[in-house]
Amino acid sequence: MDKFEAGAGQDSLLKIRVELVDSKPEIWRLIELRSSLALDQVHQALQVAFGWEDAHLHRFVTSDPFTPLRPVDGEFPEVRQWLPVQECEEPGDKPEEDCSLERLLTLGSGGAFYEYDFGDSWLHRIELVSRRPADEGSPPALLIDGARRGPLEDSGGLPGYEEIMDALADPSHPDHAEHSAWAADITGSDAPFDPAFLDIAAVNRALAEQF
Repeated sequence: MDKFEAGAGQDSLLKIRVELVDSKPEIWRLIELRSSLALDQVHQALQVAFGWEDAHLHRFVTSDPFTPLRPVDGEFPEVRQWLPVQECEEPGDKPEEDCSLERLLTLGSGGAFYEYDFGDSWLHRIELVSRRPADEGSPPALLIDGARRGPLEDSGGLPGYEEIMDALADPSHPDHAEHSAWAADITGSDAPFDPAFLDIAAVNRALAEQF
């Protein structure tokens, strides 16, 4: 039986693992979401889970958008992507408001990708871990586990973020003071920036407020 057939037609809780592609050490979240959530709601949940600020464009796709396409019968297949309805411009663009998490994962055979900030290109791999029936008291979104805080906004993608983290970790680094001031401005705190910190309880409080 296909893993999506069980519970078809009723709301389920999908446990998904979301990792920031190519992050080392790995930045990941294990989060439980209602299968009926539309992708614009999944977007909001992922923003909270990774500490993003929803300051940039985003999209959902069923396969790695940076893997070269192979022609089928001499033609390249249409790339489907789900975006906010106001951002849909190309023939393959679909409104994220009209697609559920269940549907996305079905189309992606249990996996999908979420890209946030097309400049820094924070690419998240989404994988279905398990499903269970939803009960009346189940929250729409719940962070179960994870590792490390999400990168700072506008830090230049993973290469830029890693350079900033190297500078912050070394007081003798020529850019230490500059990057420390920048991190304090971004986070609103003068406390030393700890890339390994993740407050799951705080994330779940924020998710409860969001949903």
